[in-house]
Amino acid sequence: MMTKLMASAFVSASLLVGASLAQADMHGDKHPQVWADDQSVSGGAVTAEKVMTNTNGWLVVHRTDESMKPGPVVGHAPLQKGKNMHVTALLTEEVSAGDHLMLMVHGEDGGMKTGIFEYTLGASEDGPIKMDGELVTQTITAE
Repeated sequence: MMTKLMASAFVSASLLVGASLAQADMHGDKHPQVWADDQSVSGGAVTAEKVMTNTNGWLVVHRTDESMKPGPVVGHAPLQKGKNMHVTALLTEEVSAGDHLMLMVHGEDGGMKTGIFEYTLGASEDGPIKMDGELVTQTITAE
């Protein structure tokens, strides 16, 4: 009797874990998100391992600090709707080791030209997208 209960509990737990993993995987590959780690910027670029987006747009590199508010743009790279792997943004300004960088997903909306990055801090052209009211970002430290 105890063996049947344990086996039943194990099967139930396995099904729950499997369903949770499937749901996490489904949401992880559908919702906009940025995956990036601290990295060297000595080559003048920043790379996100993976970026998910629901629209064509941009991976934008903002300066930030301990306040974690996005600051000036120091780089960008184009994104296609869906999963983007190994997205590299060339830096347009010098970034030093220890600087904090916010990698943020921006859309391709409101600008005058499709495929041309037109955003300036605070503007609506090619502006940031939000998921559940939050900016889609990953902050890293330059090494």
